[in-house]
Amino acid sequence: MTDGSRHLARKTAVQALYQWDLTEQAPKDIEKNFVNDHDFGGVDMAYFRHLVESVPLYQREIDSRLAPHLDRDIERVDPVERAILRLGAYELEYEPTIPASVVIDEAVELSKMFSAEHGFRFVNGVLDKVASELRDA
Repeated sequence: MTDGSRHLARKTAVQALYQWDLTEQAPKDIEKNFVNDHDFGGVDMAYFRHLVESVPLYQREIDSRLAPHLDRDIERVDPVERAILRLGAYELEYEPTIPASVVIDEAVELSKMFSAEHGFRFVNGVLDKVASELRDA
């Protein structure tokens, strides 16, 4: 497994989590649709599935972890940025073998790809605070 395959898993998972957030479809259904409708060449499928199933499962805990670091209610955060923040916060809290710097760098890259022009600054700031809360410097 390469870093690129995990990156692609995160990229696709953000899209799936965005869809889950907006449609409230079951994560398993979204996962199935994504597998049928997208090219998954090079994607770490196991990690994609893990993220799409786990982030919704821990949504309340993740949102509680994010809330003190947001300048507005989580539901008022741009839906793309919300999906990226949730994925990043999930990895920071529940995937301790992934270095915090990798989680934050990946989230920033996804923000540059999918969110508003300066959304990456917001995502970086929030996840940096979550990381300092959860992990030793």
